[in-house]
Amino acid sequence: MASIETGILMAIATGPSKREVWFPEPAELFPGAQEAAALRVLSRDLPSVDLTQRELCDLELLMNGGFAPLRGFLGRRDYESVLNRMRLGDGRLWPMPITLGVTPAQAEHLNIGQQVALRDEPGDLLAVLTISDVWEPDLHAEALAVCGTEDATHPGVGRLQGTKRTVYLGGDVRGLKPPAHFDFKNLRFTPAELRRELARRGWRSVVGFQTRNPLHRAHLEMMVRAATHVGAHLLLHPSVGMSMPGDIDHYVRVRCYEAIRPYFPPDLVLVSLLNLAMRMAGPREAVWHALIRRNHGCTHFIVGRDHAGPGQDARGTPFYPPYAAQEAVARFADEIGIGLVPFQEMVYVKNRVQYCSLNELGPKDQIESISGTEVRRRLRENLEIPEWFSFPEVIAELRKAFPPRSRQGLTLFFTGLSGAGKSTIAHVLLSKFRELGTRPVTLLDGDIVRRNLSSELGFSREHRDLNIQRIGFVANEITRNGGIAICAPIAPYAQARRQVRELISTSGGFFEVHVATPLEICEQRDRKGLYAKARAGLIQQFTGISDPYEAPEHPEIRLETTTLSAEDCAQTIILYLEREGFLS
Repeated sequence: MASIETGILMAIATGPSKREVWFPEPAELFPGAQEAAALRVLSRDLPSVDLTQRELCDLELLMNGGFAPLRGFLGRRDYESVLNRMRLGDGRLWPMPITLGVTPAQAEHLNIGQQVALRDEPGDLLAVLTISDVWEPDLHAEALAVCGTEDATHPGVGRLQGTKRTVYLGGDVRGLKPPAHFDFKNLRFTPAELRRELARRGWRSVVGFQTRNPLHRAHLEMMVRAATHVGAHLLLHPSVGMSMPGDIDHYVRVRCYEAIRPYFPPDLVLVSLLNLAMRMAGPREAVWHALIRRNHGCTHFIVGRDHAGPGQDARGTPFYPPYAAQEAVARFADEIGIGLVPFQEMVYVKNRVQYCSLNELGPKDQIESISGTEVRRRLRENLEIPEWFSFPEVIAELRKAFPPRSRQGLTLFFTGLSGAGKSTIAHVLLSKFRELGTRPVTLLDGDIVRRNLSSELGFSREHRDLNIQRIGFVANEITRNGGIAICAPIAPYAQARRQVRELISTSGGFFEVHVATPLEICEQRDRKGLYAKARAGLIQQFTGISDPYEAPEHPEIRLETTTLSAEDCAQTIILYLEREGFLS
């Protein structure tokens, strides 16, 4: 992988001194009109790779120079060097592996030197990759190097553990068109456009602020202090690509950013959206964010207490030490060419009626605080959020996105062995919800889905996972639009169920219901004779006999159908939903 060698020199401030930094121009990644036309014709006969959402975000920043000095997806030498020492093979600082994955079946037909068409989900051609490397990476080692943990509750680890694209392609890309964005066009700047806009405004010192969340009063106080501290203007540069499962979608967040603009001092802030797929990799990611902001024209970068951290692991321990991200950026700030602006957590001090950082507190100060979880609870239960915490305009936007639970959509996701009673309970619930008439309700029964959505699928693990993905996709759309989805597949694998939970939890309520009927009872109920055929070897890959069932460890509801009738089970679920506020 070569770097981009064309560019412009600019002097930027890095604390008290100045140094020259090479800002790359992405023009050479895009061919001229004649070559582009030839590539489009050629692409009709090229093998194609449909990019994931993460890869789409990465490709956009590769093509527009946001990931300079990269000019393509990492080859094996650079990839291994990045994992081991946060540097490309030639020694330049780069902390994050930017990779393109394909399935082993796809890789069988791809060779070094071959060209591949890179397409988005609708099939539009975005770029052509010339393959320099094809290899099977150690994804376990990647998770440990990038995320620093093997805990699958870390979103980066969970993604790597669940991916089917276990072969990587490396090589330079030739961009034909960037991914399309039809929202907030006035707020989307490429790095080159943003640097020109900063120069047009005469902003010589610019402090960048990364966020993936709505902003409240503490954030504004911190940003204004940071800009004042270094004598700089402020670039509010939120990530609007992929982030943490459960995060508020970027449409809501951007409306919140627009709503608080009047609260900033005049001519202090510029908002620009960054289509970045975050990895939530803490200190390593903070260094990456600083490099990206340098490429966008920032001279300084704010790094908070737990920058790009995903919270706590399965044991309740933070994945990363509190100020590790600040320490990482400080270590590389001069090499990056950016000034670090570290900040401690800002808290509201009741007796002072103002926000202060933790290091400013005295022994008699009275601290008020509300966690993100508590904010979401108050929104969902339509409770008051104090004025000292946020702005009325932001709360109004959030209340539109978080209606009371009684108006939210929800998914009941049943799982259990064949014959456990899932379908019977689901049909009882379908009648009960239709009787209530408060929301539209849809039943996605395992057999019905197999006939209508997944008739071409077999029962390999890959096909079972794909079947669950399809059920999850449909259930998510139902939930997002305020309906009730009742899903009743076997869903034997924990990873597939977790992925569905992560998808749907951003749209409304998600409740895993384990119908925990023992195998021997299911065999006794064997109305279709399936267990007998499986025992005789006539049916292969049958869950509970020749294929495993991974029982849920922490379902919202666990039902014992050996002692409860289907109507009793349905009533148990309805009472649970009433207690949780989803049924009024």
